[in-house]
Amino acid sequence: MITAENLGKRVPMADGELAILKGINLEIKSGESVAIIGASGSGKSTLLGLLAGLDIATDGCVRIDGTDLKGLSEDGRAALRGRDVGFVFQSFQLLPALTALENVMLPLELQGDGQAGERAADYLERVGLADRRDHYPRQLSGGEQQRVAIARAFAGSPRILFADEPTGNLDRATGERITDLLFGLNREEGTTLVLVTHDLQLAKRCARQLQMDSGELNEVETA
Repeated sequence: MITAENLGKRVPMADGELAILKGINLEIKSGESVAIIGASGSGKSTLLGLLAGLDIATDGCVRIDGTDLKGLSEDGRAALRGRDVGFVFQSFQLLPALTALENVMLPLELQGDGQAGERAADYLERVGLADRRDHYPRQLSGGEQQRVAIARAFAGSPRILFADEPTGNLDRATGERITDLLFGLNREEGTTLVLVTHDLQLAKRCARQLQMDSGELNEVETA
């Protein structure tokens, strides 16, 4: 589903270039769950952005289902993300002027889905927020906002879901509920799940764990 070959990312600095990612090779199969762990500044979120087509590598390539992202225009990458990719971010990324239902509906409407309202309502029910559908983000707790974000991500039936520190702003109990929800929907939908996290307990729930260290990626051996 996702392959990276000799992937590198360098950014210009006053005294030369800084290598953020170095020669990364990676294959993630359809339906697999993968955690990317590592210290702050190790390159985890940069790698996630490259795998999702939000940014372009300096070296090497990323392929999603055989399509080389480097060969696509910005509009082409956006179309691929709209069709195949969902996102869950630490900061929720909800639009404050829209209700929970409208936030979930928005990407579906942009795709021209004539059943956007029904699908959005169904996913809000599945994440336990049917009675909060008409509330605005400011009226929801952090955990509720993250559940809206998860409903929005899954409602578009993405083949791949990228999650960047999805429990980072939540207390442990709420984080565990969000984790259960992510993996439950992952199993039900067969969605490929790629997580960036500092939470080792969350990482251990994934089929594979990858350690990012100073821009290099290594498989973590698990018992």
